[in-house]
Amino acid sequence: MNKMIYPRLLPFVIAFSLTFPLAGHAAPEKLKIVFSVPNMAFPWAAFTTKIAQATGKKLNADVLLQDGQGSSSTQSSDLRNAVNQGVDGIVIAPTDVKALVPAVNDVIRAKIPIVTIDRYVTGTQQPVPHFGADNVAGGVEQAKFVVEHFPAGAKIIMLTGEPGSSPAIDRAAGVHQTLKAAGDKYKIVADQTANFARAQGFTVTQNILTALGNPPDAIIASNDDMALGAVKALAQAGIPKGKVMVLGFDALPEGLAAVRDGDMAATVEQLPAEQVETSMNAVVDFIRNKKPLESKKLTPVLITKHNLNQAERYNEVKM
Repeated sequence: MNKMIYPRLLPFVIAFSLTFPLAGHAAPEKLKIVFSVPNMAFPWAAFTTKIAQATGKKLNADVLLQDGQGSSSTQSSDLRNAVNQGVDGIVIAPTDVKALVPAVNDVIRAKIPIVTIDRYVTGTQQPVPHFGADNVAGGVEQAKFVVEHFPAGAKIIMLTGEPGSSPAIDRAAGVHQTLKAAGDKYKIVADQTANFARAQGFTVTQNILTALGNPPDAIIASNDDMALGAVKALAQAGIPKGKVMVLGFDALPEGLAAVRDGDMAATVEQLPAEQVETSMNAVVDFIRNKKPLESKKLTPVLITKHNLNQAERYNEVKM
């Protein structure tokens, strides 16, 4: 064949390829992925849903948001509705480590891939892959920070999260085991739940301060919302900024600003965006490419004013 013919054929080849895509290059079918959070009232949940939606767009997946509204029965019902709808996959932060088990078992029996983030479930008919920070290690970091700054001992208030939720259980466990190992000179003078809520962190701290009479050396809160509530209670009690060391968990933008300004001493970064992105990619890879679903544990980072820029949401802090 005359080689001079090739350039003349090129426009027709391009037009054909655009009209009839080559096999194997078609866009993957759009998936339906449920993203379920325990309560949209939590800033953590609101942030992670935004990340889930953005990740879904990148993966050509419709993200169906579910708000558990702080109720295990609501979240269980939503899971079962998802099974009936025939969704392709589920990413969930369960309200409770045990209460969600029956509904999760229904998902497993329906052969719909499901993974947990931030919070896990225990006792399901087969293990559910989990993508989240090591919350015990995060609690250890909080307690170690107190021990390092109070070598002669300290009186500590502990504000814990929602009873039955794995972050509340694990973060408190990390704190307790570390303080116990440090000796009797570290005393938890009050240990109460404030349900991860700022308003409750405020009122619970107010009541404890009144009951104690004298302020503690430190307040360890299992999330930033409760820590910020405690900061407000200390201010209203007339206790000077910095006199009581306040530690949070989650590295929310407001928490980071409080660390920067000296209202809080530290918070713990648990990498929520990485949790969401990694878990959703894993679910989609399992569905499309049959890649095994495997858990991934992330290492939390203690954030102080000296390493604020290591926080995932540092760019959201108002300067």
